Amino acid sequence: MLLLLSRRVSPTSFAKRLARPRKPLAVPEPSLLHPGTQVFGAKFGTVSASAKRTGTMPERRPFVRLPTDVYPVNYGLCLKPDLVDFTFEGKLEGKVEVTQGTNQIVMNCADIDIITASFVPEGGDEINATGFNYQNEDEKVTLSFPSVLQNGSGTLKIDFVGELNDKMKGFYRSKYATPSGEIRYAAVTQFEATDARRAFPCWDEPAIKATFDITLIVPKDRVALSNMNVIDRKPYPEDDSLVEVKFATTPIMSTYLVAFVIGEYDFVESQSSDGVMVRVYTPVGKAEQGKFALEVAAKTLPFYKEYFNVPYPLPKIDLIAIADFAAGAMENWGLVTYRETALLIDPKNSCSSSRQWVALVVGHELAHQWFGNLVTMEWWTHLWLNEGFASWIEYLCVDHCFPEYDIWTQFVSADYTRALDLDALDNSHPIEVNVGHPSEVDEIFDAISYSKGASVIRMLHNYIGDEDFRKGMHSYLLKFQHKNASTEDLWECLEQASGKPIAAVMNSWTKQMGFPIIVVDQDQQGNDRVLKISQQKFCASGPHDGEDCPSWMVPISICTSEDPSCTKLKVLLDKPEATVVVPSTGPDQWIKLNPGTVGFYRIQYSSGMLECLLPGIRDLTLLPVDRLGLQNDLFSLSRAGMISTVEVLKVMEAFVNEPNYTVWSDLSCNLGVLSSLLSHTDYYEELQEFIRDLFTPIGIKLGWDSKQGEGHLDALLRGLVLGKLGKAGHKPTLEEARRRFKEHVEGKQILSADLRSPVYLTVLKHGDSTTLETMFKLHKQADMQEEKNRIERVLGAISSPDLIQRVLTFSLSDEVRPQDTVSVIGGVAGSSKQGRKAAWKFVKDNWEELHNRYQGGFLISRLIKVGACICFLSVSSFFETHHAPAAERTVQQCCENILLNAAWLKRDVEDIHQYLLQRKAPPV
Repeated sequence: MLLLLSRRVSPTSFAKRLARPRKPLAVPEPSLLHPGTQVFGAKFGTVSASAKRTGTMPERRPFVRLPTDVYPVNYGLCLKPDLVDFTFEGKLEGKVEVTQGTNQIVMNCADIDIITASFVPEGGDEINATGFNYQNEDEKVTLSFPSVLQNGSGTLKIDFVGELNDKMKGFYRSKYATPSGEIRYAAVTQFEATDARRAFPCWDEPAIKATFDITLIVPKDRVALSNMNVIDRKPYPEDDSLVEVKFATTPIMSTYLVAFVIGEYDFVESQSSDGVMVRVYTPVGKAEQGKFALEVAAKTLPFYKEYFNVPYPLPKIDLIAIADFAAGAMENWGLVTYRETALLIDPKNSCSSSRQWVALVVGHELAHQWFGNLVTMEWWTHLWLNEGFASWIEYLCVDHCFPEYDIWTQFVSADYTRALDLDALDNSHPIEVNVGHPSEVDEIFDAISYSKGASVIRMLHNYIGDEDFRKGMHSYLLKFQHKNASTEDLWECLEQASGKPIAAVMNSWTKQMGFPIIVVDQDQQGNDRVLKISQQKFCASGPHDGEDCPSWMVPISICTSEDPSCTKLKVLLDKPEATVVVPSTGPDQWIKLNPGTVGFYRIQYSSGMLECLLPGIRDLTLLPVDRLGLQNDLFSLSRAGMISTVEVLKVMEAFVNEPNYTVWSDLSCNLGVLSSLLSHTDYYEELQEFIRDLFTPIGIKLGWDSKQGEGHLDALLRGLVLGKLGKAGHKPTLEEARRRFKEHVEGKQILSADLRSPVYLTVLKHGDSTTLETMFKLHKQADMQEEKNRIERVLGAISSPDLIQRVLTFSLSDEVRPQDTVSVIGGVAGSSKQGRKAAWKFVKDNWEELHNRYQGGFLISRLIKVGACICFLSVSSFFETHHAPAAERTVQQCCENILLNAAWLKRDVEDIHQYLLQRKAPPV
């Protein structure tokens, strides 16, 4: 599933990308920190040093997987939803195999009432169950029988009823408006990770696969979809307003991939070059908005077929936009569900970043049709295999479809650096986490499973080479198709294909948390350059000190200024330190480690090596991805106290000639972190002046309107720069934004989609109650969910405390879809120190409603990330009494970030102040 965190290009297959933007670091209000607080864990629970360093899970209650004495072979499933009363009736006739005589059957079951149950042994008499014992905490039910069920085949029959809930999980209802404005409901599903059990009693574990024969009884004027194609549709004998829709038998598959949708939809269709029927389902009247995703899907299926050398195994694939959807998208086999903003593109009103987002999400979910659906992880411990791989190959796919996106450079900013930031915390976790109870699963749908997973696979692909990597992938998919596999199975196939020690290398990256910092110095010896390289664990609080320092097997590439795009030397650093000779490298040449920023580590160069590299930023001889990586490493080192933040500000000034969108995006993100950090000081405005000075030349060069010959990246850069200048109070930008906004509202000159976010942000940041009222009006009038979300994300920029409160109240209104409330609150928290205070108070005051709304799912984790960023004592004490089991680690990470930022501010605040003052001082 796709996280949709702002994997801005935010993001999940699960939890899946809620749009994945790099999260702003939590910023404390220093005055509220306890004076003596130095060590994380002082109040929030107690986390031992060893637990912090190893990323172990907090102690959880015992968990036992389902017994294996009875397992399913085929689910014959019939469901009849009621779209008025929000209930459903279900019948299950399951073919099962009894492997060991037993008088009870244990299944998963949650929020379902079983009416009757019986078992019919093959060739025998029906045995009625005598009791149903629900273990609600473990989401199980035990069916008891009066006699022993003997070994062999049989049929399990269960009649049951359930609720079409409003929690965006299981079998749930989704509200939408018809073109005439009438409110109606669709019935839709979201089963990953453990919510199929809310739709029907089942063996809801990924390794317990079976086939499915699904029948839906639905109103005859509704569309009914499931994983497979329709094979029969006939009137329902008991009610002539209903029809009975029967679908073809699925391949053997896991319960979390089953899906059904009943609602009103239009569609566009095409056939891929390899003969698969592809449809994109849209809200009624919006079929045109499905064409872009259709084009991407039709190109993507043949690309994956050729890449894996394995054909897509189903006769059709549907992609459908769901109005209320917690994640970004979900890879149900043959019926992929999406948020509207992750699938629909309006040719006139969608911005360039939305097109790119849709392309990535479609690429991600379709990759899962092979990697996850055809071959499935054995248990949630191996979730990263699904998500990390799909989060890597989606970029490969988009690069194939849209080479003009320069998408791999964007990967470094959107995924790679985001994962480094999170994994540097003491409260990170290994890529592979032992998962037991289902309540633990949601917590690992995060940037480690997705973005670090993708980053280490990218590093592995580079280490192996594309040809051997593809051979190994083909072997893996063939060997385990329609089965389950573990991480070790993949390593074995890649090792056989490449002849390299894949398991030994990769275990150091997946089984322990964190990553190394590579420290490098040099010495010129004749015409050779001798490098001294060492590794130690990098921590956000500084380098790991202690005897138990872990180490990694680090693939290191080296290039020189002779050809920055070509790797001159590759070594595998498999010990704490090594000496490497780079031959034929004269004293006038610079040396760069990790060209392409592919290896998952940070680098600390000696001062002499760094001095040689920095001119490559100004004269652009360093490649864009390496300019980005160098700056990002330095910024991270400053936060960890290893270099001065002033040194990083000086380096940032060298980017004044920078032409690349992604480099600017990363700079902008880091300057946003500094702005938040300094918002409690008296010289916040001096930093805004620094930002204005840095961004003004590129802003002038780009102008407001697109020019002939410009492309996708120019549009992204213009929006980024104008938004940054507007928020920082650049007067010419503010004046022009206000002028264009007025014309837009009056209908004289509609803003282009790419300019709307920066203009909305700018006028709100410097606006009043009239501005906010106008934005609320635009939101109400918007027909596209993309436009509504665009407005929701920037509303929090308003500065007045009473208006901030109005925005927060709006977030819980019926005007905002439940899954988007978090974006509104996050926009408030990320805009100002007043916003942070107000957002945290709002989260606390409305905790019961919010927690109930998201039922402990991953949206709760995201809510905590955006809201709990103000005061260590306040956050830690609140969560001591308001438990959120699915977000326990997130709370710890927030508390750790607050303390790290407080230490950073205390350490560097005066130096930063002096530097910003000196910049303004006239030359002597």
